[in-house]
Amino acid sequence: MNKVYVPEGYRPQLDAYNTQRAIEYIKRTFQAEFSSALHLKRVSAPLFVTEESGLNDNLNGYERAVSFDVPAVGLDAQVVHSLAKWKRLALKRYRFDVGDGLYTDMNAIRRDEELDNIHSIYVDQWDWEKIITQETRNIEYLKLIVTAIVDAICNTNDRLRVRFPQLTNCLCRNVAFITTQELYDLYPNLSAKERENAFVREHKTAFIMQIGGKLDCGVPHDGRAPDYDDWLLNGDIFFWNDTLGCALEISSMGIRVSPESLDRQLTLSGCDDRRNLPFHKMLLNGELPLTIGGGIGQSRLCMLMMGCAHIGEVQSSIWDSETVKICEENGIPLL
Repeated sequence: MNKVYVPEGYRPQLDAYNTQRAIEYIKRTFQAEFSSALHLKRVSAPLFVTEESGLNDNLNGYERAVSFDVPAVGLDAQVVHSLAKWKRLALKRYRFDVGDGLYTDMNAIRRDEELDNIHSIYVDQWDWEKIITQETRNIEYLKLIVTAIVDAICNTNDRLRVRFPQLTNCLCRNVAFITTQELYDLYPNLSAKERENAFVREHKTAFIMQIGGKLDCGVPHDGRAPDYDDWLLNGDIFFWNDTLGCALEISSMGIRVSPESLDRQLTLSGCDDRRNLPFHKMLLNGELPLTIGGGIGQSRLCMLMMGCAHIGEVQSSIWDSETVKICEENGIPLL
């Protein structure tokens, strides 16, 4: 079913050529701001991993990875959904120290994604991971990192508006922090997405915390894989999107599971079979560093700052014929 939404009176703020220039400027500028703020070094990352490694992110648990056999090595490979687990292993392999971290350009295919204005089967994001200590494995440190990321985003947006005065989108630096249970208690009669919209509409920028575990009502706010984020120490960064009139998730992130929280979450989610996978064995045995990390959507960040109505205006992907037709008729230029 087609889910494209056309904002009334929408017109792109930049022409095709300047759109490409602005995309390049956003990515280059934010990368510098972000890596400097969090003390991260750039590394190269895989497009695919072996199925048997257990390194692929299973997202909400139902998405199918794009798989293919590799005759030369006699194994099956999967195109990554994200690099949530790979990054933590890379920090150990590269011998990073406490306080250091890495970031990388992550490109993924999510074949089961429902397509709309902000969802595509092609995913591009900055994946990052940073080594922390047991003493900083807490909510206060999580909030500190979130604030630094939001500042990097807002700094980039301020510089973009100087370079391209046609762009008028302002972003709020003040982050409102709230847990999913507190959010539910505020809006018990709304759906999870409606609760996000109501809260971010009021506060403009928000970090919604503790995603994955069940709320008091018996269901989780949203799904999270049990083997990367600690469900008590994670969350999503949202900005209010004036063009679409909704809360736009820019980043999913969190302090990663410890051996204890991984053990608990595998059991709660019915995924005890993963305990025998190489990555999970290392983690349960305490052989991997304690970390914080996440992903920041590149295309979403661009469409937010440029006031775009559709993610297809800032990335090349595949769309159904009805979406293409509607966008053509309403002046939404898909790449």
